[in-house]
Amino acid sequence: MNDFTQSVATALSLIASLDAELIGIVLLSLRVSLSASLLALLIGAPLGVLLAITRFQGRQATIVLANAMLGLPPVVVGLALYLLLSRSGPLGFAGLLFTPSAMMVAQTILATPIVVALVHRPVSLLWAEYSDLMRTDGLSRLRSMALLSALGRASFLTAFLAAFGRAIAEVGAIIIVGGNIRGYTRTMTTAIALETSKGELPLALGLGLILLGLSVTVSTVAFLLVGRVGEK
Repeated sequence: MNDFTQSVATALSLIASLDAELIGIVLLSLRVSLSASLLALLIGAPLGVLLAITRFQGRQATIVLANAMLGLPPVVVGLALYLLLSRSGPLGFAGLLFTPSAMMVAQTILATPIVVALVHRPVSLLWAEYSDLMRTDGLSRLRSMALLSALGRASFLTAFLAAFGRAIAEVGAIIIVGGNIRGYTRTMTTAIALETSKGELPLALGLGLILLGLSVTVSTVAFLLVGRVGEK
C-alpha cells in the first residue's frame, strides 16, 4: 500500500471512528461559520433592502462600494482586525485576539457584502414592480420592507447559504486573528493548511473530505430550498 492510499485509508478511519480531534475541529468550524453567516444576514439583508427602496445622495456610490467589497482580500481583513484587536490596538482591551469571536468577526466582515449584493438586486426588481401599489395603499417604509422581504425570501435564503459557503471556506483572515491554536481556534481550513505543511496528510484529508461534503450539501440544500420557496 503506497503513502497516498495509506493516507486516504487513515483519513476514512478517522471519520468513521469519530476521532475526537477531528470532530472538535469540525464543530468549532460550524459554530463560528454559522454564527458569522447569521450575523452577516442580520446586517446585510436590511442594508440590501434599504439600498433597493431608498433614494439618497451617494446611493450609487454606496452600491458600487458594496459590490467592490465582494472582492475584499481575506488577508487584508485579517491584518486590519489584528491591528485593531492587538494589545496595542484601539480594541485591545476587549481581549478578542486569538479567540473564536475574532474569527467570527472576520468571517462576518467577508460574508456581509455577499448578503447585501444577493438581496439588493432581486429586491430592487420587486420594488420596481410593486412600489406604486405600496404607495397607493399607504404602506410605511418599514411595512414595505417587511413585505418585500417576504416576497424576496428566496434571495434571503440564497444569501445566507452563500455567506456560509464563504465563511466555512475562509482561511487567510481567521488564521491571522485566530492563531490556529490547537483545541481552541483551529478550524477545518486552518487545520488542513497546517497539517499539509507538516506532511501529516490523514487528518488533512479527513477534514478535506468533510469540508467537501459540507460544500456539496450546502449547494444541494440551496438548490432544493430555493426551488421550493420560489414555487410558493
